[in-house]
Amino acid sequence: MKTDLATDAFAPRRAPPRRSRGMPFVGDHQELERPSPERPVRGRRARAVEADMHFEPHEHPWAQVAYCASGTLHVSVQDTRAAHDISYVVPPSRAVWIAPRSRHSVAVLRAAALHTLYVDPAAAPAGWDTSRMIAASPLLRELILALEQAEPGPRETHLSALALLEIAQAETEPLGVPLPRAEGGDKRLRALCEAVLRTPGERATLADWARGVGASERTAARLFRDELATSYPHWRRQVVLAHALPLLARGTPVGQVAAACGYASESAFGAMVKAQLGQPPSAFQAR
Repeated sequence: MKTDLATDAFAPRRAPPRRSRGMPFVGDHQELERPSPERPVRGRRARAVEADMHFEPHEHPWAQVAYCASGTLHVSVQDTRAAHDISYVVPPSRAVWIAPRSRHSVAVLRAAALHTLYVDPAAAPAGWDTSRMIAASPLLRELILALEQAEPGPRETHLSALALLEIAQAETEPLGVPLPRAEGGDKRLRALCEAVLRTPGERATLADWARGVGASERTAARLFRDELATSYPHWRRQVVLAHALPLLARGTPVGQVAAACGYASESAFGAMVKAQLGQPPSAFQAR
């Protein structure tokens, strides 16, 4: 089926499918997987998830690391200690840290192999009380796989300690897209943000977007500063990056990704990516 690269990642998802045997929702946590001070890191066995699956909003008292070895996830998080919600598009080689008691939902954009670690709150890295996207190093990926199979004992203890060190030292990726609170945030700004997310390749100005939600450009700019602590141009670059990385990860030519993101030239798009992430677009393409 042909998809529109300009809207694929953020297109409205179909209604959640009915639950099927052997495919529990993320929120169905089994007691055997619950982390504890004695076993602070627990690996949940990997599972294959199909495109368009949607895991309903849920929360739990422990932290979570969500990583997909293949495919693409869309993770939305309501951090208890952040001033706003945040949305991540997670390609392979990246992982999302979800802080304890942060309400979150997951949508599968491309069929994925989903891997999960649960981390006891007392073992979380210092200061990691909000969500973030991190680079999943080759070592961390292997540790996640090993912990999925680990039994209680010295081996699991050492694997857990090394995984926690690797998570704490992982490079944080500036790829989250902040959103106004679904409850309590400015409804005009929320509508504007959702409109941009639906059409990340649209090159409309802030004035154009603001007019569509009944606000002035000046008001919209102030709302971005007050509610999201950022400017509209910087926020939109985050949207573009979140849209572009999954396309690059699936091997889409850089020129096509640039066009899908609203850039008139491949060179301008490449300069933006390198300025934001320190590497050219080709570094994020599937090998």
